[in-house]
Amino acid sequence: MKIEEVQSTTKKQRIATHTHIKGLGLEAHGRAIPLAAGFVGQVGAREAAGLVADMIRQKKMAGRALLLAGPPGTGKTALALGLSQELGSKVPFCPMVGSEVYSSEVKKTEVLMENFRRAIGLRIKENKEVTELSPEEAESVTGGYGKSISHVIIGLKTVKGTKQLKLDPTIYDALIKEKVAVGDVIYIEANSGAVKRVGRSDAFATEYDLEAEEYVPLPKGEVHKKKEIVQDVTLHDLDAANARPQGGQDILSLMGQMMKPRKTEITDKLRREINKVVDRYIEEGVAELIPGVLFIDEVHMLDMECFSYLNRALESSLSPIVIFATNRGICNVRGTDMISPHGIPVDLLDRLVIVRTEAYGPAEMIQILAIRAQVEELVLDEESLAFLGEIGQQASLRHAVQLLQPASVVARMNGRDKICKADVEEVNSLYLDAKSSARLLQEQQDRYIS
Repeated sequence: MKIEEVQSTTKKQRIATHTHIKGLGLEAHGRAIPLAAGFVGQVGAREAAGLVADMIRQKKMAGRALLLAGPPGTGKTALALGLSQELGSKVPFCPMVGSEVYSSEVKKTEVLMENFRRAIGLRIKENKEVTELSPEEAESVTGGYGKSISHVIIGLKTVKGTKQLKLDPTIYDALIKEKVAVGDVIYIEANSGAVKRVGRSDAFATEYDLEAEEYVPLPKGEVHKKKEIVQDVTLHDLDAANARPQGGQDILSLMGQMMKPRKTEITDKLRREINKVVDRYIEEGVAELIPGVLFIDEVHMLDMECFSYLNRALESSLSPIVIFATNRGICNVRGTDMISPHGIPVDLLDRLVIVRTEAYGPAEMIQILAIRAQVEELVLDEESLAFLGEIGQQASLRHAVQLLQPASVVARMNGRDKICKADVEEVNSLYLDAKSSARLLQEQQDRYIS
């Protein structure tokens, strides 16, 4: 009798540009490890980002801004993503690109404000009355065709005792949705009737479940109890929920909901009201404010209006940590004749601490290419890796990384799994990099329309 393991059909994660970044790669006392968490080099920039991460955790950084400046392909976006990984999923991280503000539907300042609010989290602690239980048997009075459920009778059991409850029919739907079976530990919220399945009771742990799910002990104490529930939301979630009041069931309100434009602007008045409620929650100790990170890439794409708005937004009491990134040197501020470093007005630059990223050396390029090959599950020999490093030096690191996949396709066409130097040379002869293309254009200017 043949027994085979069935391969999982779940999709593999799509490999993106920064899939290999897993954090900032720092030691416990903040020193950068030369090769760690997918990062190579950029020791000074990583240590500076590590300090920022510590300040964010201690909530000492809100309303301040950081600028990552360096040539293209030196890891500015990777640094911001590493910082977000370092902070973990509980701290909001909102990435955006400078050009996102130019929308035909919404004002530029509104787009900025929306992203500012997305980057501020609120942790709300609620004490709710819940019925925590492990169903013994659940019978529903359904009957035959066309009859509706009038109530649900469910037997609940905790360590201290057993109860038979007669529940509302809406709870029956929730029980079906959560796929509750005999022996599951669930809790029912008294106010809203929400049902949450916690796991399987450990009394059933001896059953023949091969891939065992989480077993939890039988609920202790009374069947009825109060439980603290923690919810994480962003201020933008609160804005959006209050900006769209739920209409009734009549035909006019239904039409109104369908005819509504896709994007609605949230008024300043509504935001002020929400801020008052949030402040009251914080004073009462019900909620805790978590300033997150707003990352604006290609910040030179913003114009004077956006920069003046950022000056104001950074001074407000509810403000996240803002990280800008740009690869521009001394250039015009968009929409003006004013020349300024990084294309950012001097008054805003004055508020920023600037972290510089440096160009990679040949050895670092080879290490990065080796990491990328490992992430993309490609096998290269030493010679081809060294040759790709040379290409990276002459053209750019991005171009060298982009040649990896085509080289693997060529290798497979030649009947090999391993990429050798000949494959990389063939692919390099097929594709031009930006510098070579520009050189050709200069040499053959008369052939092109200019």
